[in-house]
Amino acid sequence: MLTRLRSDFADTPRQFWLMFFGMMFSTIGTTMIWPFLMIYASETLSLPLATVASLMTINAGTGMVSAILAGPVIDRVGRKWAMVVGLFGAGMGYFLLSRANTYAAFALILGSSGMFGPLYNVGTDAMLADMIPMEKRADAYALLRMAHNVGVAAGPALGGFVLARSYRFGMYGAGAGLIAYGLALLFFARETLPEGVATEKSNLLGQLRGYWTALQDRPFMGLVGAFTLLHMTASMIWVLFSVYLKTQYGISEQVYGWLPTTNALMVVFFQVLVTRMMKKYPDVQVMTWGTVFYVFAPLTIVLSNRFLGFWLAMVIMTVGELVVVPRSSAYAANLAPVDKRGRYMSLYGLTWNVAAGISPVLGGLVSDRIGPRAPWTFGAVIGLLAVLAFRRLKKYQVSKEAAIS
Repeated sequence: MLTRLRSDFADTPRQFWLMFFGMMFSTIGTTMIWPFLMIYASETLSLPLATVASLMTINAGTGMVSAILAGPVIDRVGRKWAMVVGLFGAGMGYFLLSRANTYAAFALILGSSGMFGPLYNVGTDAMLADMIPMEKRADAYALLRMAHNVGVAAGPALGGFVLARSYRFGMYGAGAGLIAYGLALLFFARETLPEGVATEKSNLLGQLRGYWTALQDRPFMGLVGAFTLLHMTASMIWVLFSVYLKTQYGISEQVYGWLPTTNALMVVFFQVLVTRMMKKYPDVQVMTWGTVFYVFAPLTIVLSNRFLGFWLAMVIMTVGELVVVPRSSAYAANLAPVDKRGRYMSLYGLTWNVAAGISPVLGGLVSDRIGPRAPWTFGAVIGLLAVLAFRRLKKYQVSKEAAIS
């Protein structure tokens, strides 16, 4: 496998490897904080879970606005500067968050930070698609996810120890990692926007109209809808799981940290292998198979009352992630016209913002009104809807292929 990877990526631009290592080290910093952010906010503010979870809705809501604007900007101005600004802004957000002690302060900082994340994420997806040929994109997205998850493997485990002593130092580390990566891109990366793509002279409103092409693309919008449902289950687990384990079972940040670390290690060691194994199967079929695991992961949480059961739930969800995520990123990039790649990837990136804005708050309301285990049953139902949506996407794909033939 390693020999084949070296052969396939021997001519890959050095900039890809700059992105690979930059993502790895910056993610170590951010994942020291993000899995534990709801615990920090909950303990600092002493408010109901649904109220605390609404902070994620604010963050996701501003991220949605930013993602919509980011697509035309990235298609017009370029990928590099959007990524640099996004990293700098997100890094400063962590420094400011270390001083927050009221709901209004948390809301303002997380809302502002939400504006910067999509600039980096959409820019990264577009830049990778610019640099890597279509036939290698699934593997390239898998490698970039592997880099991200090397950071995720180290970050929460390190964060569990650091944050038990000082959340402030952890936030300083997260901010510094993002800004350092931004500086590396600023000085060493080149712009990858294809020649001729930036010649469109329309204003921002005219550029925004370019989304109409994507909205009329039924296979692409089918992917967006199905992936949003999948992310609703995933975001509920990522946002509420740590609070659930601490409040219901007394599982500390240090112990919980091994769950995201398990997720990350599985991606590091198995992502490229799983992506290669699935290559011979059709895109939509692979994504449907992977989504089934998002039904069983929350059901396992419902049935568990010990750490081993919760760990197994994370393993199950991660298997689905290994199957679905790189393939869906490549599928979205391959559907995107070159001159609208930023806008297509913006809509694709919105799936997480929409899901993170809706799902944790709904989960918090269900928990507050019905019981602490109810959100996980709700998450399983959403996962089942995602499976059905991917099956529907297969019909869109078949009809489009028939129309072309």
